[in-house]
Amino acid sequence: MRVGFNPNKDKPQPPSDFYHQVIVPIYIPNQDDYFKDSFNILKYCLESLFKTCHSKTYIAVVNNGSCIEVVNYLDDIYQQGKIQELIHTSAIGKLNAILKGLAGHNFDLITISDADVLFLNDWQKETYTVFENFKKAGVVSPVPSSKMLKQFTENIYFDNFCSKRFKFTKTKDKQSLQMFASSIGNIDFYKDIHLNKNLTISNADDSVSAVIGAGHFIATYRGNCFDGLYNRFSSYSLGGDSEKMLLDKPAEDKGYWRLSTEGNYAYHMGNVYEDWMLETFSAINETKTEIKRPKIFSNKHSTYLRPFAAFFFSILKQKAIWTLFLRYKGLTKEEAKQY
Repeated sequence: MRVGFNPNKDKPQPPSDFYHQVIVPIYIPNQDDYFKDSFNILKYCLESLFKTCHSKTYIAVVNNGSCIEVVNYLDDIYQQGKIQELIHTSAIGKLNAILKGLAGHNFDLITISDADVLFLNDWQKETYTVFENFKKAGVVSPVPSSKMLKQFTENIYFDNFCSKRFKFTKTKDKQSLQMFASSIGNIDFYKDIHLNKNLTISNADDSVSAVIGAGHFIATYRGNCFDGLYNRFSSYSLGGDSEKMLLDKPAEDKGYWRLSTEGNYAYHMGNVYEDWMLETFSAINETKTEIKRPKIFSNKHSTYLRPFAAFFFSILKQKAIWTLFLRYKGLTKEEAKQY
């Protein structure tokens, strides 16, 4: 039986002060073998996020079937108000967990991060700088990688092929690239040329540059990248084509650019604890300095150009043509062969 009138019926939602969401899916089913150090690394991840994000950041954690120790920890930090949303699920897969974090919200910017990211000071500030200086920026990572230049970046090449602002420059943080290679268990991931030069684009007055391409383990997306998302379910626990279809293609299909900051503002920790993690975490300054809400420019994309961009890039990627392009953008003949 219902008595009376629900006072919330037909009442609009009050505006939110939050404009930047961070989604962290977590899967730590036990604390053995592969996951032996994962709980400790998760704590570094979340605590570094708490230390470095501004107060208008809405943190959503999705527990994707973790063990009871992790569940209790997440419940505790939620009760402390350190995170704004906590979702507990069974092991439904990483991308399905991300989809749960996206549902029911409308934010200007959405960061999707793995649970083994160590956030550094200014990661939001520098990410916003890229969005504000490149009107077509749709995905921005605070971790540059010189090997991501051909991953879902065809719009950049199509829009800037002849631009003098689109060229190879010296990397700003060679050590961070080496640390990433170590964190994925492949110290030879980068060749010397990748460690020393990357493809970048600068803004109109050359005051800000961004690296072409962005990885998956941490990236910030325009909120409207996920408007009208057709795929609401991934059949993969991890990998497959799920990241491509749910995270990569939506931004590319809208004509957006995939970029990274020139400097490094986060680290990938992996699943094995190392002493540098504590040292780096301890050096992070806890700051809640407010950051001006970034102006995200509207970008009315023309879908009819998408086939032309795709065709253009398919030609450009052919080995002989690609080598000529690399030289055109600043590499020597020998460097182009190695890249």
